[in-house]
Amino acid sequence: MTKTRPTDARSPVTQETRYEDELARGLLSADENAFAAVYRRWGSLVHTMATRSLGDTHEAEDVTQQVFIGAWRGRNGYRPEKGPLGAWLVGITRRKIVDALAARTRRLTLIDTVTHDADGRRHDGGTLDEILDRVLLVDALSRLPHSQREVLCLGFYQDLTQAQIAERTGIPLGTVKSHTRRGLHRLREAVEQGLGDENAA
Repeated sequence: MTKTRPTDARSPVTQETRYEDELARGLLSADENAFAAVYRRWGSLVHTMATRSLGDTHEAEDVTQQVFIGAWRGRNGYRPEKGPLGAWLVGITRRKIVDALAARTRRLTLIDTVTHDADGRRHDGGTLDEILDRVLLVDALSRLPHSQREVLCLGFYQDLTQAQIAERTGIPLGTVKSHTRRGLHRLREAVEQGLGDENAA
């Protein structure tokens, strides 16, 4: 009679599931080491999704950061019984991508609106200085890094406070303040340089 050797009943899939369950429990308990492991496990997937949808590596990096900041801050909203942690992160990623695309559309619409408005003012006798200031401002805004541009647009055109911007984007309040400060500084420099070039011409 042939004896059969006992085998490990745990398949690779089962082990992977158990590992992900452990990460989920760690995240829910605010374990920073578990959160770091969550980032290592799904960070590349999130970044790949964002890059394919946005076609911009820098924007994809911003979205990836926002996804994991949002996951950490909103970890109490994760319900294991409703699905695995990976699926939850994918859901957050899709929402952040939609937000990024909407922000891009708003920027393009803003630039288009200001350009047409400038043309209208030129025909209506608007001063060249006013037109120049607005065009320079929009051009300078469009050249800012995505993170700074988003924060300033939300503040300028949606009248959001810095705390509201942090809540909307999932970016820490301190980072929002830093982006605002740096963005305003770069805007001022760009506009002043543009005016200087125009005067020299």
